[in-house]
Amino acid sequence: MPSVFHWDVRVYYEDTDAGGIVYYANYLKFFERARTEWLRAIGVGQQELLERHDALFVVKSVSADYHAPAKLDDTVRLTLSIAKMGRASIVFLQQAWRGETLLNTAQVKVGCVDSGMRPRAVPEPVAERMRAA
Repeated sequence: MPSVFHWDVRVYYEDTDAGGIVYYANYLKFFERARTEWLRAIGVGQQELLERHDALFVVKSVSADYHAPAKLDDTVRLTLSIAKMGRASIVFLQQAWRGETLLNTAQVKVGCVDSGMRPRAVPEPVAERMRAA
């Protein structure tokens, strides 16, 4: 599939648990932000997607593996690539890195729905941008 998108985040105090490491669920927030930034980078605004195409992306499933901890003040590089693209769903491979250390790997399946939460095809202009990314 297409190339890999990169986006960096800084670990703040609010991202950490009592042990001073990134709380496991916060990786999902980081990955969500990376998908949003990727959409912006390819010219797709989520509000415009809803208003022009009556389409939203929702997470259907997530599988994550934790390899090493991130800590307060670390810069974490998030990567995203499309593993599979269907008519109404996309499977993303997402990773979190600190330098050369792999912290987390996730496979996130996202479905396209309308404002009534009914499945629908990814709008063709959006699908074209995704395939070209």
